[in-house]
Amino acid sequence: MNIYDFSAQTIKGEQKQLADYRGQVLLIVNTATKCGFAPQFKELQQLYEKYNDRGFSVLGFPCNQFQNQEPGSDSEVEQACQINFGVTFPLFAKINVNGKDADPLYKYMKSRTTGLLGSSIKWNFTKFLVDGEGEVVKRYSPTTSPLKIESRIQTLLG
Repeated sequence: MNIYDFSAQTIKGEQKQLADYRGQVLLIVNTATKCGFAPQFKELQQLYEKYNDRGFSVLGFPCNQFQNQEPGSDSEVEQACQINFGVTFPLFAKINVNGKDADPLYKYMKSRTTGLLGSSIKWNFTKFLVDGEGEVVKRYSPTTSPLKIESRIQTLLG
């Protein structure tokens, strides 16, 4: 089993098979536009623009589980990401990342890595780096700048 066994609903409401990303290096992030870490959207976008043509993508999963920091509808979230942060990388529908209603993809990724609080996601902007084989390589804390992951992305891209 790997991430290619999952699908997710895009922010526009379409079902997307993660197998469509087969062979790409991915950075999967739970996001929130009203979070103090929201400036990371700009760094995520920088990485996406710099490496997308080499087989890298950022997948953003908005989440409202941490102090109501993503309260809007999917269309409001998409608009905020585009207008406030210039996001063009793929965004998905809002999900839960913890608890009994946690998205299956997040349940899987958490089972492959642990963070400071065990398998639970601690906060918005927890990042999972996935290699071209669909395996979760590393989990990064919300405080880790996306640009600090760049060298690892370059290594995985070859």
